[in-house]
Amino acid sequence: MFKVSVCYGQPTDPVAFDDYYSTVHTPLALKIPGLTRFTVGKCQSLDRSDPPFYMVASLSSTPRIFETRPHIAGNEEAGADVANFATGGATLYSQREDVLLG
Repeated sequence: MFKVSVCYGQPTDPVAFDDYYSTVHTPLALKIPGLTRFTVGKCQSLDRSDPPFYMVASLSSTPRIFETRPHIAGNEEAGADVANFATGGATLYSQREDVLLG
């Protein structure tokens, strides 16, 4: 499975971030052709320090849509939208994921 993760930095206004993400960005991301899994999670440090990221989104595809066709229309539209709400910045990375348990 191929996966793209988006690590969102701490936003200047978390309430506005959450609202925009759920009402505007999520519907855009759900249009990505070949998307098989889409998860999000807000970050908490295990040592009670401030986490480096506010939230991490993980998007999976099978077959490897992100790997073989990264510039498909739905992917580009969602990617361009990140600048509209991610005031804390965003780090994107991709990986081939091997399931070891589950």
